[in-house]
Amino acid sequence: LQQNYPNPFNPTTKIRFTVPEASVVKLSIYNSVGEAIQDIINNYYEVGSHEVIFNASNFASGIYFVKMESGSFVSTRKITLMK
Repeated sequence: LQQNYPNPFNPTTKIRFTVPEASVVKLSIYNSVGEAIQDIINNYYEVGSHEVIFNASNFASGIYFVKMESGSFVSTRKITLMK
């Protein structure tokens, strides 16, 4: 899971990730107190690099976290929304 770009962002940002072996990938957004607020994707991906666009137009400004889960791999990055 790579850092989103741009960061901070308003209201959309690109989230890039690499899948080392074909598997189901789940990307979720969490607020600053750790509550899951949106699943961006939960799909099967082939090996390689991928990117998704996250649109946060319905969210308030603040710090959020994006969490990637793929098999036993888990990674989290901090993202900042500034409106």
